[in-house]
Amino acid sequence: MKFKEISKMTNEERKSKFKEIKLELMKSRVSAAKTGSSKTREARKIIARMFTFDKSTKNGLSKT
Repeated sequence: MKFKEISKMTNEERKSKFKEIKLELMKSRVSAAKTGSSKTREARKIIARMFTFDKSTKNGLSKT
């Protein structure tokens, strides 16, 4: 997910996508422990982009 895509989303869409990505991150960590491969880096980058966007616009996406 690119920064432009995040900026086009509404605040509610970003919050739901954040929850979805966070769940995906947890699942990928579990699968990485079992198989050795993971998508954790990609999920962490998306979450970081979302926080960066929210910090720049001050919409306030919570970290929990």
